[in-house]
Amino acid sequence: QVQPVESGGGLVQPGGSLKLSCAASGRMSSPDVMGWYRQAPGNQRELVAYITSGGSTSYADSVKGRFTISRDNAKNTVYLQMNSLKPEDTAAYYCNVKGPFFFGRRTYDYWGQGTQVTVSS
Repeated sequence: QVQPVESGGGLVQPGGSLKLSCAASGRMSSPDVMGWYRQAPGNQRELVAYITSGGSTSYADSVKGRFTISRDNAKNTVYLQMNSLKPEDTAAYYCNVKGPFFFGRRTYDYWGQGTQVTVSS
């Protein structure tokens, strides 16, 4: 069983910065895709950013130029540096870790428990 554990959330003023971390531990093969999603009250969970094992990245349009995703493959850890935060970034942020494909199916697909980010003055 793989358990991604997030950290780094909190309360920040508009224009401020936060860095989220997510470490995936357990008996597993190296993650293929690691990503961050967020969910605000009353909204559906949405993709914020993801990064592949090769380092390719993708971002939601709403965070491009402000957020940066990175990973440390040796530690099975993914990071999300969030700059120029806005009140609309307020949400619970969830880490997602996907294993490699094996005969057309992901070997695993795990979620963290979430960490709250609140942007408010």
